[in-house]
Order: sequence, then structure tokens, then C-alpha cells
Amino acid sequence: MDQHQQRLDNAPRPPANGDLMGIATMAVISIVVIMIFLMSSLGSEGSSFQILHQVPEGHVGCYWRGGALLNQITDPGFHLKLPLITQFEPIQVTLQTDLVRDIPCGTKGGVMISFDKIEVVNRLRKEHVYETLLNYGINYDKTWIYDKIHHEINQFCSAHTMQQVYIDMFDQIDDKMKEAIQNDCTKYAPGIEIINVRVTKPNIPHSIKRNFEQMEEERTKALIAIEKQKVSEKEAETLKKIALSEAEKNAQVSRILMEQRLTEKDSSKRQQEIENEMYLAREKSQADANYYRVMREAEANRLKLTPEFLELKFIESIANNSKIFFGEKVPNMILDQRLLGNFLRGAAKLEHTEM
Repeated sequence: MDQHQQRLDNAPRPPANGDLMGIATMAVISIVVIMIFLMSSLGSEGSSFQILHQVPEGHVGCYWRGGALLNQITDPGFHLKLPLITQFEPIQVTLQTDLVRDIPCGTKGGVMISFDKIEVVNRLRKEHVYETLLNYGINYDKTWIYDKIHHEINQFCSAHTMQQVYIDMFDQIDDKMKEAIQNDCTKYAPGIEIINVRVTKPNIPHSIKRNFEQMEEERTKALIAIEKQKVSEKEAETLKKIALSEAEKNAQVSRILMEQRLTEKDSSKRQQEIENEMYLAREKSQADANYYRVMREAEANRLKLTPEFLELKFIESIANNSKIFFGEKVPNMILDQRLLGNFLRGAAKLEHTEM
């Protein structure tokens, strides 16, 4: 019994509830410490103490060890590095706008002007990140954009007058700056791509600015006068076109009316010609009919003119005479019937001979 009790006393006992709570607390504290360390490492970009670091989107990770640039480029996301030994910097490889401010320059005529700001939209190509950082460091844009803009602006202003810089050639400055910077970048830093350059209007002395404003006012007045003249010319041209259109319309109406009258005259003339032709045809037909009738009557009369017929007519005319003469002497007009008959027969023979 004693031995059994002794064995029970020597057996391992389960931990108490207080011991379990202590172990859990230590584990939680350890996890929190680790998380705080990791979070502090992520929150301090470029810190030498960080182990886990993050490369944001649109950037690549570049690393230096002992001051020497490593040929190692990482993509966006979480990465590990050696603390205190390796330094890390995120480098942007997407479009970015560098704003260059307060750029003084002197014109060809000796007038000092300044540009408040010039915006340069540029991009560093991903495949040229190592070469660019190796040659010009992480502040490569100071050398090839900020300082380059100052240089090119001064070169441009010193070669042109105030009138050219402020008015005549101001619209060309953007393209000239872009071309100048891109040419040198292509030659010396091919990884830098200049997308666009935006130049603001420069600040000039107030007196000169007032002169330019007065010139612009006069130019505006001249443009207004020219526009008014164009409007007047346009109105006159419109009135001319309206008058020409009206005249053409009247001419067309007159021509149509004249053609209508001529058509009516031609129709009347043709109608009169037809009536004349009908009248001539009718008269000719009637004349032919009369001629035919007369000829037929003459022929009939000629056939009637026989001695016997004439003798008969003579006797009838004598018989129809109401005057009767008595006495020993009768007027000479009363002849012997035989003498009359002989005369008529002689006349008929004579006519027959002539025919």
C-alpha cells in the first residue's frame, strides 16, 4: 500500500491552469513582437534593419550592398533582404511628372524673365533601370530633367528676343524643350523617355507686359475691324447674290413669258396658215368647179350653136316682138328667113375652118 502510494506520488502531474495561461501569454507576446517587428520593417522604406520589404505597383526594387549597386531588380510584391547589409529603394517605372519651378533666364535683348513652372512628363524604362542608376544614381532625373530644363531654357532665351519668347515662338517652346532633352537622353541615358513638356507663360517686367497688352489690344481692335469688314463684305455679297438671284428669276420669268408669247404667235400663225391653206384650197376648188361649169356650159352652148337652133331662136324672138308694122315699107331689120339661114351657115363654116 505504501509502495503504491509512493509510485503515485512520483508520477508526473498535469500542469496547473495557471501554468497554461502563462505559456499562452508568452506565445501571444512573441507573435505580437514578431508582427510589430515586421510591420516596423515594412513601414520604414529603405531602412537597413528591415528584413521583409514591399515593392509597390509601378515600381521595381533596387538594392545596394556596401554602397555598390546590385544587379538585382525585383518586381512589385513582398521580398526579403539582409538587414544592415543590404539597402533597398523602390524606383518608379511608370509615367511620372517632374515639376521644375522658378527658372530665370535672360533674353537676347538683355531682359530678365522667369518661368514659374515647367512640367516634364517622363518614364524610366524597366530594362534600363540598372544601367541608369549605375551611371546617374537614384536622382537621375535631377541631372537629365531638372538641370537640363534650366540649361535648355537659358539657351533658348539667350538666342531669341522678348517678342519671340513671349509671343511669336512661345507655342514652339514645348516641342523644342522635348526634342532637346530627348536627344541628349537618347545619347547618354537611353532609359529615360520624355513623353511631353508643358511650359507656362513666363513672367516679364510690368512695363514690357503693359506694352504687350496694349499691342494685343490694338491687334484685337484691328482683328475686330477686319471681322466687321468681312461681315460687311459678306452682307454686301449676300445682297448681291440676292439681287442676282432676283434678276435671274425675273429674267427667267421674262424668258418664259416671251417663249409663251412666241409660242402663242407661232400657234396663231400656224393656225392662220392652215386657215389660209383651207381658204385657198376651198377657193381653188370652187374656181375649178366654176371653171369646169363654165367650160361645160360653153361646150354645151357651142354644141347648141347650130344653124337650125339659131334660126329657131331668131324666129322665137321675132314672134315675141309685140310691135307689128303695117305698110308698104318694112324696117331693114326684117330680112328674109332664107337670107338669115344662109348667113348662119356661112358663120358656122367659118368657125369650123378656124378650128
